[in-house]
Amino acid sequence: MARPTTDPTPSLGDARSVPLEAALEGHRERFADLLPGPGRCRTFFSPGRVNLFGGHLDYNGGPVLPTAIDRGTFFAIRLRDDGRIRLASTFSDEAFDGHAGDLPATRTGQWFDYPLGVVRALASSEPARSARLADGFDLLFGGNLPVGAGLSSSASICVGTAFSLDAAFDLGLSPEERVATALDAERGFVGVQCGIMDPFAVGFAKPRHVLWLDCKDESYEHLPLDFDRVAIGVVDSGVQRALARGEFNRRVDECAEAFRVLRQHAPGAAVLRDVPRAVLDEHQSALDPVLARRARHVVEEVERTFVARDALLRGDLETLGRCMVETHASLRDLYQCSSPELDDLVTAAVESGGALGARLTGAGFGGCVVMLVHAGEEERATEAVARRFEAQYGRRPPVAFFQGDSGPREVLASGGSRPGDAVIGA
Repeated sequence: MARPTTDPTPSLGDARSVPLEAALEGHRERFADLLPGPGRCRTFFSPGRVNLFGGHLDYNGGPVLPTAIDRGTFFAIRLRDDGRIRLASTFSDEAFDGHAGDLPATRTGQWFDYPLGVVRALASSEPARSARLADGFDLLFGGNLPVGAGLSSSASICVGTAFSLDAAFDLGLSPEERVATALDAERGFVGVQCGIMDPFAVGFAKPRHVLWLDCKDESYEHLPLDFDRVAIGVVDSGVQRALARGEFNRRVDECAEAFRVLRQHAPGAAVLRDVPRAVLDEHQSALDPVLARRARHVVEEVERTFVARDALLRGDLETLGRCMVETHASLRDLYQCSSPELDDLVTAAVESGGALGARLTGAGFGGCVVMLVHAGEEERATEAVARRFEAQYGRRPPVAFFQGDSGPREVLASGGSRPGDAVIGA
């Protein structure tokens, strides 16, 4: 397969004024360049997400409060009849060209491991689905979601791939099955021991709402967020999360070990989220100091996330903001997954930008900060944060504001949609 000429990897500040439909139209035009061939092309979109509360709680069975954003991954797919599978990206010269009957058994270390994991999971789920996918397809990835910024580009890719293949091959997947397939790809093939929050936040997105997700029993509900009073801003530190996978998996292992020690003192506890604060207080000395810090963050963050939920439901923005700042301090000091740039952005947002609250979002170790500001104060907060950060680091961080997204969907050329489709005119 010829090496494509790539576009620059997007940053958070890219195309802030470019409508999504215009960006997708450009994506369609790239399809013929990167994956030439005959046949009809269908286009899809899958959002990213930011997490407001519940930092590192999902794999510990805790509650989380994420929301999708209207920045994400674009997909263009064309069906084949020769079993060939081609995966290409507008942001990478590396591409996959293989056959449905001979997919890699282990990860390759390239970006396309994520969609490959989805294809493998779907092909092994049911014989009928495997038979349909055996015809092959061409799939092009692009978008306006920064990779490695903590906005869940991996879940956006995996859930969006499952959605695109489901629609293109009429696989009959439920939303829950698409989320489960995305999780299977990340955990079983890519090797990131992630929790359920990211694919749930992408797959069950609802505009102007946050998703309350209990990661222990997978129950969820949509809670309205009053965007007439508040705005969600995301600031990209520009620090790539190069160590995120290894450090993330280490945190998962540390929490599992802390729970192994504490569970004997907490009858009925199934996950670390179930350990009461009193048990941790009494038996903390039995833990290695590092494990004690990790457990302390989880136990207190669970309590804080419930406080945030109550504040959200009664419209108490000040308490929401305070909880965000406390969460960041805990992630910085107890979970040790922040960075100097993230810490300085949080300080700048709260002290200079007038934000109600701010915290790192995603796994940390670089990436983005999410801030909560009064509606109408977006410009002031942006300028204050950018100016202070630039004075310290010599560069202005990109800032964008979001009001949620409606989740994965097909985006059709002007002229209509299938029943139930959410359409963005192109």
